This record gives sequence, structure tokens and C-alpha cells, in this order.
Amino acid sequence: MAASIFLGSRAVAPRRATRWRVVGLLLGLLLHLPAWAQQAPDESQVFAFARLTAKRVVVKFKTQRNLLVVAAHINGKGPYHFLLDTGVGTSLLTNTALADSLHIKRLEELRVVGTGGEDTPLRAFRTETVRVELPGLVAPNMSWLLLSDDALNLSGYAGTRIDGILGSELFRSLVVAIWPLRNELVCYKPDNYQPPKGRRWTSVPLVIDKNKAYLEAGIAQVPVAPQESAAPLPLLLVLDTGAGHALSLEVSADSRLHLPPEHLRTDLGRGLGGLISGYLGRVASVQLGRYKLARVLTSYPDPGQVHQRLRGFEAQRQGNLGYEVLKRFDLVIDYPHQRLLMRPNNQYRTAFEHDMCGIELLAASPGFNRYVILRVAAGSPAETAGIEPDEELVAVNFLPVSAFPLSEVTRMLRAQDGQRLWLLLRRPNGDMHAVSVRLRRLI
Repeated sequence: MAASIFLGSRAVAPRRATRWRVVGLLLGLLLHLPAWAQQAPDESQVFAFARLTAKRVVVKFKTQRNLLVVAAHINGKGPYHFLLDTGVGTSLLTNTALADSLHIKRLEELRVVGTGGEDTPLRAFRTETVRVELPGLVAPNMSWLLLSDDALNLSGYAGTRIDGILGSELFRSLVVAIWPLRNELVCYKPDNYQPPKGRRWTSVPLVIDKNKAYLEAGIAQVPVAPQESAAPLPLLLVLDTGAGHALSLEVSADSRLHLPPEHLRTDLGRGLGGLISGYLGRVASVQLGRYKLARVLTSYPDPGQVHQRLRGFEAQRQGNLGYEVLKRFDLVIDYPHQRLLMRPNNQYRTAFEHDMCGIELLAASPGFNRYVILRVAAGSPAETAGIEPDEELVAVNFLPVSAFPLSEVTRMLRAQDGQRLWLLLRRPNGDMHAVSVRLRRLI
């Protein structure tokens, strides 16, 4: 019998989404069986310095739609491109053609358990002895999961080629500093690491359990009634660099949690098994160490789409903290010493904003510079202007969007409340039409 894995939310029968939209809600990967995936942190020194005398290693990354992308060689070939995700306990290869070209052997078959309601099965396979090389780093003998189909379509969401997800193995092995404004990871050996000095740094304790890191944050909700308390709640969150959103809270996990008075019904994303529905709102503040962020955009997945957790801290957590919050700090993610060090950077005071147009885009291959509309939000400026799904966005304010990465086009669509944009679109039959859209803050 195939073992089970839990990808995203609730435990259901195997599923596959024919076209998978991440939309900021990349939920973590938790393996239930077999035991090879449940290594304790002190047994998980997967990555090491390629040059033993090196004191630190710098790895460049790119940020695409709030996702960190690193280049790595696999079994001596590459480079290939992977999302860097602390929320995933075991690395995942989503490019099935790449797995075949590298002659990676498929071993034990696993059943994928995820969110949604689609009935087409998806299989995954365990593999071993995969050699992974990052600049200055090497993991000579990693275990990965191989998907039977590229159900995630991470490339279409990110707007660049993505071959898989590099999980928490890097963080379990080394102390990893993330410098968002420099697009750099700086990796240190745990034994001789000295934390940065300076009064602006704050330290938040981490708990490492089943290859995931958890932290406690003070979340102040927006009161539903004036007499209700706005005191912050201490909530347990997954530290999730692979989540493009700011914060996700699961109301069903804690009776103290509630939807804010102002909320937007929307599709939060799509899991391996189907659509993730819920609400988008804001919390009054998020307290991390000595720092407080105000009016943080927050996802609230529907209770039925939150997975039934098994045990340990995964059963206790109330949500996850994503990169939209984390990128506002210079970070040191220190699994070996169980701490997160944070210092505000120049993005710290940037307001949290959602799409103000109401269209969701997917980058089409092979060049990922053609942007097709997947969804138009009900009641949005885009719907008012008559924009429909499956149309291609050709230009914004007379600028051809093919000249811009998807992350920049997305930024244009949330630029400023009240700003007017001129959009040129191509219908599926090839007809071109132009519309004028006035951006409006939806939440």
C-alpha cells in the first residue's frame, strides 16, 4: 500500500488540480509516513560547505511574486531553479521531464493528500541519493519527492521557470541569513556562528518539530464590536518563506479567532486537490519581538479546507507567517540555535496592499512573458470594465507587458488607490480591445 503525504490542508483521497494556482498560499509539506521523512533536526545535516575552510557562503536569489528562487545543480547538471521554502519538510521535484532526463529512480510510491475537491489522482515517488549543489554548498545524498505530474504549475504563477521546491534541509543544516534588499542568502556553519550585534536586532524563539519551524507572534484582531478587546493573542505560526502572502490564520483552530468586520470573499489559492476558498481581511497588528506591523493583510481559509493535523506542534498551530511580512526584515533563520533574528529594512514601513484591479494572471510558456487572465474578481474594477477570463493582457498604459516580469506587472495592478490604467487585451479569438480601469482598494 502506498504511504500518505499531506500537502497543504485537510486529509482527503488523492487529488490533482489540472491547473494549480498558488496565489500566495503555498502551504507547507508535512509527511506522515514513512519514517525517513521525519528526521530530527540534529540528524539533518544535509548541506555542508563545499570548501571546508570557508567561513561563510553567499548564495544569490531572485524574488518572483514574493517567492525566493535559487539556482542549483542536480546530479552534476543544471542549473535548475527552485523555490526556497522553510514550510516544506522534504524537497520536491515538480518538473517530471527533468526527473527523467537526470535518470532519477522512482522508489516508494506515495499518495498525495491535499485540499480541494477534484477527483483525478496524483502520485508522488520517493527518491534517494540525489546530489544537490548550490554555490559553495553541497548536499551529496538527499532524499526528494517526485510528482507524477506538474500539477503545481509554479512556473506559470511565478512567471519564470521553476523546477521544484527546495525545502527546510538547507535551514536545518546551516545558519541562513536572508538579505531581501540584496537578494542574498549568507550561510554560516552553526558551530562557530556569531549573531549580529546592534540594538535594532530582535530575537524570536523558534521551535523545530518534524522539520518545520514554529514561532509565537502577538496578533491583535480588529474587534467585531466596540466593547471587544483588541489585546494581542499569542498565536503559534509556521515560519514559511514559501508563502507569498503576509499572514494566514485558521479560525477553526482557535475559538478566540474571528473574521474581521471588513473582509473579502475570494479564492485564496489552489492546492494539489483543488480550489482553496476563504476570505481576505486585515488584522490590527502583528507583533514580532519588539516590532509591530499594522493592518496586515490576512488570509482566512475556509474551515473545511484546513487539514486535520496529527500531533505535536502541527496540531497546535493557528496559521503561518509568509514572506510578505518576512521581507520587511533582514533575517537570520537559525534552526540549529532555535531562533529567528530580525532587523527592519527599508521595506518595513511599506503598506500591505492587495490587487486593486481584480484580475489574476498566469504566465504562459515557453517564455513566460505572455500573461493570461485566469480569474476576474466579482465586483472589481476589472469586471466593471468588461474584462473576462482567458483574455491576454497585452499592454498597460501603452507599455507592452511582455517587456516586464510578471512580478512587475502585478505591482502595476496594485499601484495606487484611484489611479487610472489603460489596458490593451486580446480575446481568445484574437480580437484586440482596450479598456480604462480605475484602481480601487478592495480590502
